[in-house]
Amino acid sequence: MDEAWKPLVSSDQNSESSDRRDSTDFLDCKAKRPFHVEPKNIVKDDLRERVSSEASILNSRLHYYSRLTGSSDRLLSPPDHVIPQPEEIYIYSPLGTAFKVKGGDGASKNPSIVTIFAIWNTMMGTSILSIPWGIKQAGFTLGVLILSAMGLLTLYCCYRVLKSPKSIPYIDTSDWEFPDVCRYYFGKCGQLSSLVFSLVSLLGAMVVYWVLMSNFLYNTGKFIYNYEHNISDPDFGSNTSVICPYQLHNSSMDISITSNNTSDALFHFWWSKTNTIPFYLIILLLPLLNFRSASFFARFTFLGTISVMYLIFLVTLKAIQLGFHLEFHWFHSNDFFVAEFRTLFPQLTGVLTLAFFIHNCIITLMKNNRHQENNIRDLSVAYLLVGLTYLYVGVLIFASFPSPPFSKDCIEPNFLDNFPSSDVLVFIARAFLLFQMTSVYPLLGYLARVQIMGYLFNNSYPSFFHVITLNIFIVAAGVLMAKFYPDIGSIIRYSGATCGLALVFVLPALVHMISLKRQGELKWPSAIFHSLLILLGIANLLGQFFM
Repeated sequence: MDEAWKPLVSSDQNSESSDRRDSTDFLDCKAKRPFHVEPKNIVKDDLRERVSSEASILNSRLHYYSRLTGSSDRLLSPPDHVIPQPEEIYIYSPLGTAFKVKGGDGASKNPSIVTIFAIWNTMMGTSILSIPWGIKQAGFTLGVLILSAMGLLTLYCCYRVLKSPKSIPYIDTSDWEFPDVCRYYFGKCGQLSSLVFSLVSLLGAMVVYWVLMSNFLYNTGKFIYNYEHNISDPDFGSNTSVICPYQLHNSSMDISITSNNTSDALFHFWWSKTNTIPFYLIILLLPLLNFRSASFFARFTFLGTISVMYLIFLVTLKAIQLGFHLEFHWFHSNDFFVAEFRTLFPQLTGVLTLAFFIHNCIITLMKNNRHQENNIRDLSVAYLLVGLTYLYVGVLIFASFPSPPFSKDCIEPNFLDNFPSSDVLVFIARAFLLFQMTSVYPLLGYLARVQIMGYLFNNSYPSFFHVITLNIFIVAAGVLMAKFYPDIGSIIRYSGATCGLALVFVLPALVHMISLKRQGELKWPSAIFHSLLILLGIANLLGQFFM
């Protein structure tokens, strides 16, 4: 009787056959669906070629096999003779066209260099603007050491996230993300916690974007107005290429920079960084958040790479013009220089947690890597490039900031604020970042909507009322922060330490220890090390409130 209940294809046979070929490519091939399409709908193909008449038959067979078992069960997956040859496979588009797959398994995969720069580009966000401020808060020497250490720690935790699906036995996890892994180990509560903390990082980024867009729009408009009316920024020190907004604020000079002209006063009344600009952005961005699809805005993601490259060029040029201004005072600050070791260093660790954060999407990014055996190497190289970029920008801005006449404490959470609005090169950077963030913000809103609505209603767009209600709350959070607390350094560090507590430190460490425990391979050194990672995540969050 027991023999009658055995599957036609045993798991042992299935595992043996999977060992004979690359598992990722095998699953990708089986996941493709052949389509019988009209020749007129085929694009980028030879007019003389025609889709095989057997395609529709193969399609019916494939659907038959898919009905026999669930998508996660490979015991009854379609055999090789049912899967068409690469030259017979077409990817069907919702627009009514079919694109022929050229080549075999590498057609939809990226080489290592593309994967590396995709990770680099994804991590290079608004945090780069706050790195010099974070180094100032920690002290130059301690800041460099912390940046290097945080890069290594977050790399290791990201490695643990990437490996987590493969540590689950007897289940096909080829299409799993980290929330699925958390659900496997911790139940629905684990999946919900990973979702909530992922949303914290996403919504935190959207708030930072709103504050920065208000800042960039204000300075862009101010540059245009001053240029048209021949108004120059006053000299706030011996070096007119750098300003200290901190001293400017303390001197209550925010209004005195304008003349007594009525038109100037009217302009500054209606063009205020905190009182009016955040509300003007609602007119532009709230309608864009209600789009059903974000495919149009996804086309502008390449602007992130261009903006970062321009920032590197700008930082390099400013460092050459200003020169280096460094003195080493190890434990005590003076009028112009900060100590090398400061007790405010947790503010830098909070910023860096978000700066190195890619843990919630690293599995997806690495699935598209052509050579899966190089995933760890490519991830390490990407983190190295990110760390070097942060070090380059942070060290050059800190070292070249002119002290004297200004104190290093004048370095702002957004280092572009240390340059006057009349600086043409900085104006170009602000205008470019404004356009880039305006195009990326709806994409972030779309991702937040998909996660929230998908979890609550199993539908990313349940109704216009649901979507507009959610978007109003998201926009209101950005407007309130831009008006009452436009400190991007603090926003970044709080959101970074909060989401990092779960997704960077706690969950990856717990998943790894539980996996080793179930396999009987958990050793004391590993348990101690990963427990320390959890404690570091907790200390990082608490440090934001007490330091």
